[in-house]
Amino acid sequence: MDLQLKGLKTIVTGGTKGIGLAIAQTFAREGAEVAICARDAQSVKTTARALAELSGARAEGAAIDVADGAALQEWVKSVGSRWGGLDIVVANVSALAIGNDIESWRKEFETDLLGTVNLIDAAMPFLEASKAASIVAISSVSGREIDFAAGPYGVFKAALVHYIQGLANQLASKGIRANTVSPGNVYFEGGVWDWIEHNDPALYERSLALNPTGRMAKPQEIANAVAFIASPAASFVSGTNFVVDGALTRGVQL
Repeated sequence: MDLQLKGLKTIVTGGTKGIGLAIAQTFAREGAEVAICARDAQSVKTTARALAELSGARAEGAAIDVADGAALQEWVKSVGSRWGGLDIVVANVSALAIGNDIESWRKEFETDLLGTVNLIDAAMPFLEASKAASIVAISSVSGREIDFAAGPYGVFKAALVHYIQGLANQLASKGIRANTVSPGNVYFEGGVWDWIEHNDPALYERSLALNPTGRMAKPQEIANAVAFIASPAASFVSGTNFVVDGALTRGVQL
């Protein structure tokens, strides 16, 4: 299937590792132009160069903390202005804060929720002018079910689904689609489950045992779902929470 992504101008936040990197690479392989951001300047520079080599299309990056709303908005507007538009934005960054302290609540609010709101607000004038406008936010199965991440992480992942579904309804008449993708547990070297495996093996084994596939997802499996749902090939898909969890969750999504 041709996803019709070639030449589309795409922003992916948190695009230097894990799910975000796999998403950026997938868009690049499909011929999209990709701009990424992350906090580490050297990783951003190296990744942007590799993306350009992968696709032969334009790619760039910036060292941005998405919790810094002003900096994020300035960068998004700069990319859109210099590139002559934006077609797809993917809000991928999470604070991954599962503690019940007030600082964890603040981090989740500023990073997961406001980071997404600021990204979309800054991109909106460009999306309104696009003929293939698409918004994707990375939520989580923890926003759907109560698990060990109940608390700030789960609450704000659920809030993202509500926010994006509201946008889908509000923006449909403008031809702008909005969806969330909710991964289950995703394992990659240097990721949270890699850390848990080596530092809390009991939690890792309990979590692994919950999935009937007997394994966790790979970042590429999430990226494939994001690329499809963001693409013109999914032109009538909007307001959907696309769960990619290997049948981990038991609840019926109505």
